[in-house]
Amino acid sequence: MLVISLRGTTKPFPPPRRPRSRINPVGSFPCPPISASAHPPAPWPERTHAVTSPERVTRKVDSAKLKKKETKEIKEETNRKIASQKAVSIILRREATKAVIEKKKGNSKKLLPRTVLEALHERITALRWESALKVFELLREQIWYKPSAAMYIKLMVMLGKCKQPEKASSLFQLMIEEGCVVNTEAYTALLSAYSRSGNFEKAFSLLEEMKYTPHCQPDVFTYSILIKSVVEVFDFNKVEALLDDMASQGIRPNTVTYNTLIDAYGKAKRFVEMESTLIEMLRQKNCKPDVWTMNSTLRAFGGSGQIEMMEKCYEKFQSSGIEPNIKTFNILLDSYAKSENYEKMSAVMEYMQKYLFRWTLVTYNIVIDAFGRAGDLKQMEFLFRLMQSEGIKPNCVTLCSLVRAYGEAGKAEKISRVLRLIENSDVTLDTVFFNCLVDAYGMMECFTEIKGVLEMMERNGCKPDKVTYRTMVKAYSLAGMTKHAKEIRNLLASFE
Repeated sequence: MLVISLRGTTKPFPPPRRPRSRINPVGSFPCPPISASAHPPAPWPERTHAVTSPERVTRKVDSAKLKKKETKEIKEETNRKIASQKAVSIILRREATKAVIEKKKGNSKKLLPRTVLEALHERITALRWESALKVFELLREQIWYKPSAAMYIKLMVMLGKCKQPEKASSLFQLMIEEGCVVNTEAYTALLSAYSRSGNFEKAFSLLEEMKYTPHCQPDVFTYSILIKSVVEVFDFNKVEALLDDMASQGIRPNTVTYNTLIDAYGKAKRFVEMESTLIEMLRQKNCKPDVWTMNSTLRAFGGSGQIEMMEKCYEKFQSSGIEPNIKTFNILLDSYAKSENYEKMSAVMEYMQKYLFRWTLVTYNIVIDAFGRAGDLKQMEFLFRLMQSEGIKPNCVTLCSLVRAYGEAGKAEKISRVLRLIENSDVTLDTVFFNCLVDAYGMMECFTEIKGVLEMMERNGCKPDKVTYRTMVKAYSLAGMTKHAKEIRNLLASFE
């Protein structure tokens, strides 16, 4: 059996074909780039007798005029862009005041296409659906606006991700009213919005509607999206029905479909179905496994503690020519950390450094948490400092790992340092972090600090939940403070 280790003669990790990024080793300095100005060319020999003809003077004057004209045009174009961007900003900022919009109406219809489209794209990418719809309304008011089915589909996909199916349905109707051609892609976007929101009745109704609508027949992507939504709620009976429906329509699953099923069966720990799906996938001629297939399989076995099976699968995927990516290594690190196999975890870390795989926030969170749980605070703090030096901002997961480790080690003063760090950062705290803080102070019997945490929660707009109160009950009970524990239990009962 293959053992993932860099210390032996076997090398389970193949060298990547191309380095992903250039990371300088610790202690080394990058060489400065060679500048063209560092070695200037030898100057031309000066003319002792300059000859100036009328033609040459004319050419110089024309060149100067042309340059001046180009500069003026560039400046005017820049000013138009700035003015258009300011107009979009003003209209969106003051859109609640109708009088202002009416006053600006003449200008609001003459915005530059690029400005409005960039503003819309930015909001769609950031999933700011309310602002995106406002920009879209502004777009429709422009004199140059032409209805586009592609734009409507992008907006409906965004609304689906934001779980706003009714808004997506309104856009779908507006798309039809504006004369856009409705196709399979548009129907799939609407169906996805309903399925992502858990409204499967409407989603399946749209699937049946598609079957009888010309040029809108459901395809493999329609079924894959619906399957993905169904497996997220672990309704595998509907999955079987959808697969049978696909077969009756003569539609074969593709790599995305199989990857969705493999990942879902793995998360549900239904390994028999997962393996049979993988075998079925391998039998297909035009449906090859990829790195997503590998990652889903490794996550399933590694997450359930089947390290040996995970390593065997890794070896088979590797031998078939599938190259690992950063997610693959994060899965391996997390699996080894949870099984407390720190030697193999360190080997993966060394490999990533050797072959220039840049660590992500997820990578740092995994290793910081692993060393913290192992009680190796020195290594944990070193990795945290390294993370900061790389310019990677910590999140609540990182902070929870630090607080948990310091709580178990009884280092209350170091938790105070973490809180001071938070004060000087823009990290958005959540209830999970505060629950972790309550637990850490509870382990150290710092009950005054626990009250302070509740005040911090109120200041940050976070409300205590059941976990908060249960953690407090546990802390008071272990310390023999039965009266306080009873009060919190009564509060918990009223909360429930």
